[in-house]
Amino acid sequence: MDTRSTAFSVLSTLFASALLACSSGQAQNQETQPMSSKPGTLPQLSKSGYDLRPLSKERIAEILKTLTPEQVEVTQHAATECSNTSPLLGKHEKGVYVSVVGGLPLFRSDDKFESGTGWPSFFRPFDPAHVVERRDESHGMVRVELLDARSGAHLGHVFEDGPKPTGRRYCINGAALKFVPEGTPLPAESQPLKLEKAYFAGGCFWGVEGVFQQIPGVADAVSGYMGGKTEKPTYKQVCSDETGHAEAVEVTFAPSLVGYGELLKVFFDNHDATTLNRQGPDYGSQYRSAIFAANAEQKKLAEAYVQKLAATDEYRGRKIVTAIEALVPFWPAEEYHQDYHLKHGGSCKVKR
Repeated sequence: MDTRSTAFSVLSTLFASALLACSSGQAQNQETQPMSSKPGTLPQLSKSGYDLRPLSKERIAEILKTLTPEQVEVTQHAATECSNTSPLLGKHEKGVYVSVVGGLPLFRSDDKFESGTGWPSFFRPFDPAHVVERRDESHGMVRVELLDARSGAHLGHVFEDGPKPTGRRYCINGAALKFVPEGTPLPAESQPLKLEKAYFAGGCFWGVEGVFQQIPGVADAVSGYMGGKTEKPTYKQVCSDETGHAEAVEVTFAPSLVGYGELLKVFFDNHDATTLNRQGPDYGSQYRSAIFAANAEQKKLAEAYVQKLAATDEYRGRKIVTAIEALVPFWPAEEYHQDYHLKHGGSCKVKR
């Protein structure tokens, strides 16, 4: 083999290794669907409380003016920085890595590890909803590209050869990240929205949870038990109808995106508030209709809403039996009850 052939072989091997290690080369405007979510189901608010509504093209254009040419090439054109060149590669300081396009927190230093690839590597994201995975078939191979969920910026790729506990390796271009040391206030665009909690009981918590999970502005909905005499009750105990608990759902929401009054409307629109201790085929006190007000303002709004509903033609001659109660401990239900429809398919159609 002559010198030129040897050199070409070495370069080809290095190029292939780089591709497998972290690079993309896939244009960001390629029409591919996210792998982590069904089309149209990407959340507007993460469980961590971050606004995931897409940045406007105008806002992204403004941000790009502040970036280096390399940052623009990486985030907007899926370029790959040269290995072992990022100043973030060997950084072990405590802190958070945020997107250079919009500031969404993407990774924590606690989840960073030395992969030996030449690019910053992590074994899990800051919040699963903050990154979007999509199929990448560039360069004659199939990989999983990683994008910033809010700006759509290219970050790198994710591989199934990482350390425990996830077994995943998020191989990220340092040019796509900005490091914020622990103790340094996060910039405004990297801070979560203010969140509040609301509590509703309206029959089987699978359905109530499934409805609220579909409401924009809701960060999380958790199934559990409220209003009984037993601490940390089990599903079996609650089903005995002897503990006094109701199947309830804890709703975490951002008031700036959805108001408590809107949640009340969703609640009453999606269950029968006139059947005592029953919803459809499910009967027993655990299936009662109830609102557990988290504060005086919620209690006031709930009472006013029920009074308003009672005066409508829809409820003429039909008594609303929904109890408005003071806040009591919320006991999360067993794990197999959580995210039931998300895990097993199907969903409750939301009436709005």
